Amino acid sequence: MKLTWFGGTTARIHIGGVILVIDAAGAPAQIVASELVSGADCVVENFGAGLEAVDSAQWRPRKAQRPLDEEATEPAVACWQAGPGALLVEAPGEPVLLLIKGPVPELGRWADGAVVVLFGDGEALSGAGQAVLAGRGPRLLALAGDEAALDQAIGALRDVLDGAALLALEAGLAVEI
Repeated sequence: MKLTWFGGTTARIHIGGVILVIDAAGAPAQIVASELVSGADCVVENFGAGLEAVDSAQWRPRKAQRPLDEEATEPAVACWQAGPGALLVEAPGEPVLLLIKGPVPELGRWADGAVVVLFGDGEALSGAGQAVLAGRGPRLLALAGDEAALDQAIGALRDVLDGAALLALEAGLAVEI
């Protein structure tokens, strides 16, 4: 999985052999939205507000399809709304990806080992990070915010990680996960 955050809630994600773009219309002024979505296999607008909603506490990852099956009946990468301001992405062979810009939804066992990306200011990043870590053990917690927000969130989260990795995203810089 490769994740590039551009600012706000705009991201370009290479996952499961697919290029997924989140909130291209909300990209910062220096980013040309048409170039951002160029070559994308899937574009999700409004942070997934129009997607099918799932109960994130009860949701389970799909079973892997067998290579011998003649026809793939499900898309390789699937996205769902996991609550207001929460986007759930699943791809075969990749950890589940949860992007959150609002309140943290109730998480099920699937969140153990997931990659969670949080967007917001220092208070939002700190609160959401603590909520995620209080209930589950994600593989990675990635923070998308300005420098002051990151400083505040890292200070609040570094002592409660309990084995989860913490990553500060920098706008425009791609990260391999």
